[in-house]
Amino acid sequence: MSTEEFDLPRSRRANERLHAMVPGGAHTYAKGDDQYPENLAPVISHGRGAHVWDVDGNRYIEYGSGLRSVSLGHAHPRVTEAVRREIDRGSNFVRPSIVEVEAAERFLATVPTAEMVKFAKNGSDATTAAVRLARAATGRPRVAVCADHPFFSVDDWFIGTTPMSAGVPAQTGELTVAFPYGDLAATEELLTRYRDEVACLILEPATHAEPPPGYLAGLRELADRHGCVLVFDEMITGFRWSEAGAQGLYGVVPDLSTFGKALGNGFAVSALAGRRDLMEQGGLRHSGDRVFLLSTTHGAETHALAAAMAVQTTYTEEGVSARLHALGERLAAGVRDAAASMGVGDHVVVRGRASNLVFATLDENGQPSQPYRTLFLRRLLAGGVLAPSFVVSSALGDDDIDRTVDVVAEACAVYRKALDAADPTPWMAGRAVKPVFRRLA
Repeated sequence: MSTEEFDLPRSRRANERLHAMVPGGAHTYAKGDDQYPENLAPVISHGRGAHVWDVDGNRYIEYGSGLRSVSLGHAHPRVTEAVRREIDRGSNFVRPSIVEVEAAERFLATVPTAEMVKFAKNGSDATTAAVRLARAATGRPRVAVCADHPFFSVDDWFIGTTPMSAGVPAQTGELTVAFPYGDLAATEELLTRYRDEVACLILEPATHAEPPPGYLAGLRELADRHGCVLVFDEMITGFRWSEAGAQGLYGVVPDLSTFGKALGNGFAVSALAGRRDLMEQGGLRHSGDRVFLLSTTHGAETHALAAAMAVQTTYTEEGVSARLHALGERLAAGVRDAAASMGVGDHVVVRGRASNLVFATLDENGQPSQPYRTLFLRRLLAGGVLAPSFVVSSALGDDDIDRTVDVVAEACAVYRKALDAADPTPWMAGRAVKPVFRRLA
């Protein structure tokens, strides 16, 4: 099917209805139709395994499912069955459910580097609770975030540092400072400059590249020496890197860590975990000032915790982390070969750990390009591949990977034509896709 023939009239109408009622037309900015080629933002009807169907009846091989949250595939039978059992027993009570005990025990057995855990609904709940706890424990006001990692929270302490800072007092953003990933000397300089002011270092322990040798251990030593809390944001690395997260894989134990996304396979559940002496400051069994750590009406819904337990059981019993890695390696090799065979190997670039692949689209000068990304996404969509990234789920089969590589090859052939013309505009058929974080709509 050519891009000229590919049309999504029902999705277009559904998007208009969304924009009329929902600011941004989606409940997550990364799902907005501005992230897709003009008039080619599918609205999803349903999904199963590694495939989704849009309201126009098209089926896609899907990557990055649920913004990396659906790592086992849609409607995974072990997860949905666990959820069904709990829904029939009630979902929320005036006192803790026994499921909360079982879910905490299961989590701490899976992530043995943590001593206590508290559940919530989304990642921002957990990361903001970690920041508040670090500030309370140290009596310090500043938060140091890794400048190379794109997102930590919807809350003011982080959003105030982004181009979308409208509504956040400048003074709030000024309390957040940044350090570069992989550079221990620069981080030590920052901690020295703000001596006794930095409450915590918060970072994703790994993203698109492996941490340099000794880096995470070096951060651990810096945090100890400067008296600040080391926080690993494991929203993405949790489960995808190993069942115990990046901390389990690399053997460096943070003071606090946050988990989400893959934890519920699409169901809403996140976790803050860490050292008992820190976590207990948000509890009742201490003599100091109380910390308002996490208090969520829906944070311990039984069906979401049942989903989390089923996910952890599936990961450990079925070796899902290893499968994700193997699938990603197969996909990355295929995409690189396809791009190279079409003469665009230096322009369509696959990056990241095999279980968490992203791609870059570079112009004729080797610079990141939203117009070329638009061209590439149009061709993928027309070929039945929905891929804002190449992040795999374990539901993918070898035939899905092979089909994806074929579609990528077709897209790369068009990409080559655009590079030769030094202008992707004729193949974009509309405005370019846009970055999420920008000052103006």
